[in-house]
Amino acid sequence: RYPESVACSKSFDCARLAPSRMSEPSYDDFAARVVESGIVTDPWIRGKPRLAERPLILSPRERDALYRASEQVAGVYNDVCCMCADDPALLDTFFQLTEFQKAMWESSRPTWHGIARADVFSTDEGFAFAELNSDTPTGEAEAIVLNRVVHPSHPETDDPNATLEATYCEMVEGLARYTLGAEHARVAGIVYPTEFTEDLGVIRLFKRWFEDRGWEVVLGSPYNLTLDSEGRACLFDVPFSVMLRHYKTDWWGERLTAWDDENLPDTEPLREPLGIAIAASLAGKLCVVNPFGAVLPQNKRAMALMWEHIHRFGPAAQNVIRQFIPATFRLETMAEAALVSEKDEWVLKSDYGAEGEEVIIGKLSTADDWKKCLLHARPGHWVAQRYFEARANENGDVVNYGVYLVAGCAAGIYSRSHKGATTDEAMSVATLVRRDA
Repeated sequence: RYPESVACSKSFDCARLAPSRMSEPSYDDFAARVVESGIVTDPWIRGKPRLAERPLILSPRERDALYRASEQVAGVYNDVCCMCADDPALLDTFFQLTEFQKAMWESSRPTWHGIARADVFSTDEGFAFAELNSDTPTGEAEAIVLNRVVHPSHPETDDPNATLEATYCEMVEGLARYTLGAEHARVAGIVYPTEFTEDLGVIRLFKRWFEDRGWEVVLGSPYNLTLDSEGRACLFDVPFSVMLRHYKTDWWGERLTAWDDENLPDTEPLREPLGIAIAASLAGKLCVVNPFGAVLPQNKRAMALMWEHIHRFGPAAQNVIRQFIPATFRLETMAEAALVSEKDEWVLKSDYGAEGEEVIIGKLSTADDWKKCLLHARPGHWVAQRYFEARANENGDVVNYGVYLVAGCAAGIYSRSHKGATTDEAMSVATLVRRDA
């Protein structure tokens, strides 16, 4: 559950890029090679490059340190889920989940995991985990394609993502056999927000992966779901046995804005689509990956539970929390005057905010903006997390090491380089591991 930590995390060498080549091609040439994959087709964002041409090179020891720490943190998140399964009052008293969010959790509890991505930063004190994206983790397309494009030019290295495809697909197939039996139909439905384009790369990637393994794959949104006469979930009237869910849990349920002075145009839950998915799942005719139970660990108040209820965890888990999870508390439990006077020491995060969205870094905010955020943060939906200083390279960039976990085991890395908070404009960087003699 909690493998022994690798001792080198405090001496982690941040953002060590491979040396540039004298004959390095232009970004247009590099982008064309990426687009040839047919998976990643958007190498620019808002007119600027979003893919780094030079890879990040890790030592085997550094990779092992990242992997061990991420597996330990995933184990603590599993403890959170088991704790909430044993003490369901926490859903209301601590997480303040909505009725539909509780329905999602109850439909699969305590099962929550298939694939996740830990966002890890190197600091002078060791690793700091910003979150564990356990709902609909992204970046797989960039991680796979960039490494394949860059790796041949660095024969002295290994590709840590080389087995991510097999590991992920085998996890899905194993979970499907366990849930549905060995004779289930090999038809996968990828359910995703078809109105958005930013995650199409991962949809193309998953489609190719499963078709290469002999699966039939059908694509659609929750609005395309129906239930046939046999109680099977269908997309466009095609029955499928495994739902690869890439539609976030907080979008299936009631949509709430994180600010009390802001209104959303559409707040209604996806009552009928969610009912179809849960009914087919409870009837033993649908395997959902990631399970809807991810609605709980995806909530950033899970990190607050680790700290506020640290006495309820075992000794090994307590050590992991103190070592890797920045001190995190529900915003409503914090004294506002202290947060104002200690602005530079804190970061505000909404419960389901995405990377860079609804993440307010006190050190980068004006005093007036900080006070406005504290004033209008909707009660019960925010945490305050202790600020940590990530190591930066000579250009002032820091690296967000995205460690993929499949069934609790580290399975690959997706790195992004950026200044400030991680946003969609962060540079995706191929990550390779030096092959030591």
